[in-house]
Amino acid sequence: MPTKVVLAYSGGLDTSAVIPWLKENLGCEVIAYAGDVGQGAEELEGLEEKAIASGASACRIVDLKREFVESYIWPTLIAGIHYEQDYLLGTSIARPLLAQAQVDVAREFGADAVAHGCTGKGNDQVRFEATFAALAPDLEIIAPWRVWDIESREDLLAYLAERNIPTTSTAAKIYSRDRNLWHISHEGGPLEDPGIAGPDDVWMLTTNPADAPDTPQDVVIEFEAGRPVAVDGERLAPESLVEHLNAVAGAHGVGRIDILENRCVGMKSRGLYETPGGTVLVEALKGIEQCVLDRETTQWKQQMSLTYAKLVYDGRWFTPLREALSACAERLAERLTGTATVRLFKGSAMLVGRDSLWSLYEEDYATFSEEEGYDQKHAEGFIRLITLSERIAAVKFGANGGRVI
Repeated sequence: MPTKVVLAYSGGLDTSAVIPWLKENLGCEVIAYAGDVGQGAEELEGLEEKAIASGASACRIVDLKREFVESYIWPTLIAGIHYEQDYLLGTSIARPLLAQAQVDVAREFGADAVAHGCTGKGNDQVRFEATFAALAPDLEIIAPWRVWDIESREDLLAYLAERNIPTTSTAAKIYSRDRNLWHISHEGGPLEDPGIAGPDDVWMLTTNPADAPDTPQDVVIEFEAGRPVAVDGERLAPESLVEHLNAVAGAHGVGRIDILENRCVGMKSRGLYETPGGTVLVEALKGIEQCVLDRETTQWKQQMSLTYAKLVYDGRWFTPLREALSACAERLAERLTGTATVRLFKGSAMLVGRDSLWSLYEEDYATFSEEEGYDQKHAEGFIRLITLSERIAAVKFGANGGRVI
């Protein structure tokens, strides 16, 4: 039996109940831990006092915002990853960092176990525990939702009420949300019916596009080796840059998606995500890539990003393959330096300009005017070579290679 447990603590209903449950059922000391990845002051205010009131012996809050952007957001931006075409992996990339810091806190307090409040149906249990397995296989993992007899939100509220543990949660709470610097997710309540549109009250970071300004706004993003460093000529710290773009793009209704995704445990779930600043950065970096990367590199990167996205979604951050793919993406990003202009208007973020000193675009080659570097007569031989297999099939088997149309 563990004697000292570090719990990933949010102050929400689930983890507020986990603290007394661990003490009552395992007889262990509980240290609450929370990582600040930009979820907002309102979620962190009074957290330490709340944890102590719930029975924790201590509460450690760790500022992870800078590390989150530099070591997690930027690498996934550079790799160009989307899960199932749309999701920019806001929750997925935060979990390995949170779990890594939890391990650090466990070492600090000499704990012999770690715990989380993730359910047995979700992705987050996999992400936390995959990190624990990679970084601290000696620590016991406790997941109360997989073993206790609590089954509902009402059960949790009753459990806390019986023990006079305060909570601001109520049975009327509609949505389950997760927020950090990169995004906010919304699940549950009416969203569990994928056939209906998400209600207007679900959105928090973005204006309804119909109510957004009637005048477009252009933002200019400057990149160095694939990393955003400035907006509209002003250099900003990484976390400040993301916060600034969230506000600017959110005001134009940019960054909303509605997705029915495939969880790593096998079931489908419906989520609404808001990633306003991230949506702008993805479009802007795409512009630099269009300038700099050749066709084969661009297409290979698109294929690579599918594998990278699945690894991250499944919580496999601390694996040799993820690290190798990240190293490759960093190598490809070495010349992704330049500026891109993105136009924000009524929910859209449209790339309208791009420039780089490393650009492969050359106007003299692209236009129809005469030039010394390209002889149009050479195209005939090129076309004959790339169509050789088609011509052989036509000669041997007839038109269209003998296939019936």
